[in-house]
Amino acid sequence: MSSTPKPLILNGFAMTVPGHVSAGVWRHPDDRSHEYTRLSYWTHLAKLLDEGGFDNLFIADALGPIDVYGGTPDAALRTAAQQPLNDPLVLVAAMAGVTRRLGFGVTVSTTYEQPYALARKFSTLDHLTQGRVAWNVVTSVLESAARNLGLPRQIEHDERYDLAQEFLEVCYKLWEGSWEDEALLRDRTHGRYIDPARVHPIEHAGRYFQVPDAHVSAPSPQRTPLIFQAGTSARGREFAARNAEVVFLGGTSPIQIRTSVDAIRARAVELGRRPDSIKFITAIVAIPAASAEAAQAKYQEYLSHTSLEAALALFSAWTGVDWSQYDLDHPLEYIETNAGRSALRGLTAKDASRRWTVRDIAEYIGVGGIHPKLVGTGAQIADQLEQLAEEAGVDGFNIAYAISPGSFEDFIEYVIPELRARGRLTLPGHGRTLRGRLIGTDRLSDDHPGAAFRALLQGPSVLAQDYRASAAREPA
Repeated sequence: MSSTPKPLILNGFAMTVPGHVSAGVWRHPDDRSHEYTRLSYWTHLAKLLDEGGFDNLFIADALGPIDVYGGTPDAALRTAAQQPLNDPLVLVAAMAGVTRRLGFGVTVSTTYEQPYALARKFSTLDHLTQGRVAWNVVTSVLESAARNLGLPRQIEHDERYDLAQEFLEVCYKLWEGSWEDEALLRDRTHGRYIDPARVHPIEHAGRYFQVPDAHVSAPSPQRTPLIFQAGTSARGREFAARNAEVVFLGGTSPIQIRTSVDAIRARAVELGRRPDSIKFITAIVAIPAASAEAAQAKYQEYLSHTSLEAALALFSAWTGVDWSQYDLDHPLEYIETNAGRSALRGLTAKDASRRWTVRDIAEYIGVGGIHPKLVGTGAQIADQLEQLAEEAGVDGFNIAYAISPGSFEDFIEYVIPELRARGRLTLPGHGRTLRGRLIGTDRLSDDHPGAAFRALLQGPSVLAQDYRASAAREPA
C-alpha cells in the first residue's frame, strides 16, 4: 500500500430508470428508484451525496429500446431492465440548485447529437452549476438507437470513434477558441455588452461536421466541461488518451483494469500529455452493514429479488449478443460484435480456472451488474477499496447501488467515516470547479490537446493544425 494516502474520487452511479445495473432488484420493498420520474427523488439524492462526501453524481444513459435479447424489447420492458428511460441532462440544473459541491457527470452520445447544439447545452449547465458539470462522452452501442435516430444501421465501431473525435474537435473550438476572456464587457455606460472583435468564428469544415460560426454561449467557468470517457477497446483507449480527463474502466479483476490504465496512460504520454493528466475510476457495488454477518444477510436478501431474464436482457444489450439463443448452461465465449466489446471480453476472461456459463454470468450480474461486489463492515469495505485502488492503479470509484437511495445511505453511514479517517476524501474547499477539485485546474490543462485551440483566438493556428495531424495518426 502507498505510504501517503491520496483522496479517492467517489461518484454516485445512477441512471434515469427504475433500477440500473442490479437486475430486478427494484422489486425490493425498500427500493425507491421507481420514483425516478419525480424531481424530488433526484434533488434528494443529490443532497444526500453532496452532504455525504461524494464528489460527483455520474449518470449513465442509453438511446433506444433494450431489444437484443430475443430480438424484441419485451424482456427489458417486462423486467424494467433499464427501461423505461428518461433524459438525464434536464435534471442537472435542479440538482445543482440544492447542492454546493457535488459535480454532475452526464452521459451524452456523440453519434446522435450535433456539436454546435450540445456545446450550448453544456455551456448553459456549466454556468448554472458554477463549473460543476462533466460530460461522459460515449459513442453508443445499441442498434435500436441508430434505427430510431435516422440511420439505416449502426455506424461501425471504429468509425463511431472517428466521428466522436471530430465532434470533440468542434466542441473544443467552440469552448476554447471562439470567445476571448475579455469579450464580455457589460459596459452600462457605453451600452456595450460584448466586444464583437473578440468573438471569433471557428470555420470548421470536416468530414462529418460543418460549423462556420462562433459559439452562441458566453464562456462558462470551466469553458470545456470536465471530460469523462468509458471504453477499453483499442479505439476506446486511443480516444481516451487523446481526450479524457477521467476514464471510467469496467473490469472484474485488478489486473484487467491496470492493463487498461497503463495502456491509456502510456499512449497519453506519447501524445504529449503528462502521466498524471488522466484520473482513472472503476465501478463497484458496496453492501455494508454494522457486522460482516449482517452485510452478507443483506446481500442474500438483494439476490433473492434478482431476475435472470432482466440480467440477460442487460447483458445482451451490453455485448450485442442475443443470449436467449443459448442454453443457460452454455459456456461463456467471446463473440466479436459491433456493440460494446470490453464487457464481454472481460467476462469471458474473468476467471481462467473456472468455466463460466451463461447462467453463472446472469446470476453474477444480478446485483451490481458486471462490477465487483464488496460486502462487509465499513472498515472491511474501506480496506477493499484501498486495495483495489492500489492493485488496479485507479484514483476512485463509481459506487453503484443495489437499492436506491438505501445503498447510498448505507455507504455514507458505514464507509464514508472510515475513508474520512484515513484521509481518503477530497477536501471540501479544494477547487473552485469540478475540474479544479479532481484535476487541479479550473480550465483544460495546457497539455490537453483541446487546449491547443485557444490559439484560434489569434487567427490561423499551427497548434490546431498539429492537433488535426495528431488525431489522424494511427494508434501506437
